[in-house]
This record gives sequence, C-alpha cells and structure tokens, in this order.
Amino acid sequence: MRTRFAPSPSGLLHIGNAYSALICQQWQQHNHAELLLRIEDIDHNRCKPEWITAIFEDLEWLGIPFSTPILQQSLRTAHYQYALDQLQNLGVIYACNCTRKSIQAEIERMGVAPHLDDPHIFYPGTCREQHKEETANTAWRLNIEKAHALLNAELSWKDECQHYPVNWQQQSDPVIGRKDIGFSYHLASVVDDAEQQITHIIRGEDLRPFAPLHRILQSLLQLPEPTYIHHPILCDMQGNRLCKRHHAPTLQSLRQQGQNVQQLRERLYQSMANHLWNHGDFYSAIAD
Repeated sequence: MRTRFAPSPSGLLHIGNAYSALICQQWQQHNHAELLLRIEDIDHNRCKPEWITAIFEDLEWLGIPFSTPILQQSLRTAHYQYALDQLQNLGVIYACNCTRKSIQAEIERMGVAPHLDDPHIFYPGTCREQHKEETANTAWRLNIEKAHALLNAELSWKDECQHYPVNWQQQSDPVIGRKDIGFSYHLASVVDDAEQQITHIIRGEDLRPFAPLHRILQSLLQLPEPTYIHHPILCDMQGNRLCKRHHAPTLQSLRQQGQNVQQLRERLYQSMANHLWNHGDFYSAIAD
C-alpha cells in the first residue's frame, strides 16, 4: 500500500498543508504503508526553486520522512507529452484556441447559466467540430462524448467504502493540455500516480469533484485504478479555508517564531475532530 503527499511550490507550506501531510502520515503509519513525496512544479509561471527547498525544510521540521525517490514534475514533461500523444492517437482530444473572454461571450449568447461552484469551467463546445490546427496558443480539450463512446462501459471511481459511477453529463470537455505550460494538473497527476504506483490517493475534499475525470483519463491511458480518500479541509473558526489565498500562517514563520513542532503536531491532530483551527488561541500560546 502506498500514498503520496503532493505539494505545489507556488508558495511556502502553510498550516493547511501541514494538516494534509499529517493525515497522509497517519494513514501510512496505521496501514504500514509507504509515503512518497511529489513536487508538483509543472506550472513554471507560479513555482519557484526556493519554495521547493523550503518544502523539504518544512517537512523535515514537521517530522514527516518520505520514501525515495522524490518525483518532480518539471523533470517529467516527456512523460506527459507521451500521454497527450496517446490521447490524440485515440481521437479523444481536440485543439482549442478559445479565450476565457470568448467562452464567456458564447455562454451569454447561448443563455446558459452554469453553476458558479461547478469545479469544471463550463465549455460550450466552440472548437469541438472545427478541426483547428495546433498553434502556439492552442489548448487541448478532452472530447467527453468521444471518450464515452470509446470506453463503451460503465465507469466508476472508488473510495474506501464504495464505488461511485462516473456521471458523463457533468463533464464539460476539460482542458488536458494547457496553452501556457503544455499540460494540465489532471493529466500530470494521473500519469504520476501510476508512475509512483500509488494505491491510495489522499487529498482534500475540494479535489473530490475531479475524481471522475481522473478515472476517465486512467481508463483511456490504461493506467491502474487507485482508491481515493478525500479528507475535509481545515478551516479557521469563521469557516474560511486555511490556504494561501486566505493568508494561512506558514510553517516557516511558525518555525522562526520558535514554535515547538510537537505542540504544533498535537494541535493539528486535535483539529482532525472538527476540522477547525483555533489559531487565535494557538498564537496567544506562542506569545506566552
């Protein structure tokens, strides 16, 4: 049994990342499994080398060792291109030169009102049948209808308790190859989970809606089917998700303030009961 922790070096690790990493470690220890590390730095526009170094320092301080080798996405673009070529050979992806502005204009013209909380950005299919040539501004989208016809089977994804059917109608020709960095998170993640022989994917509940898409890609690329475990997201007492966007405290800043790492681990373990972080009380304890 094998799982992974896969942070992106688009900033310093914060309390929310530490919470997820400890959940991975707790599962690994309980199941006598392996815990691997993956650096998801495929987005060269947002990721920095110094933040990769900081990830290693923070995880060592937090007391989370990992099995080797450590996989780094920026060194594996040839593998993602091979997977993209496979999908192209299957005839299930197509070139798309749409911009966000043009997509929004087409949505308004159609009178469609997609749900704002939908994890997949609604795509009206503008380029689906146009057979456009690849250019520097080309993205690659998965043709859900063709993928469904090709697989010709009832598809499901599983967690530790049951299988969930893939609802094809909820998919909306997602981007598999991005214009700016070449490949999407979805494609790279699926390829890397197979490469690292991950049996159990432990990640935040916010990524649960993408499990059906990942299962589709696994099936198309004939990759192993993992088990998913989606844990609740750690929030502050006001219900705000502890993440970079909400300026969650970083592990580096806590370490520099002289925080005792064992105390931090214990407080994070206590937070697993209700997934809430009483940071005001915690920082008062640091000051004292």
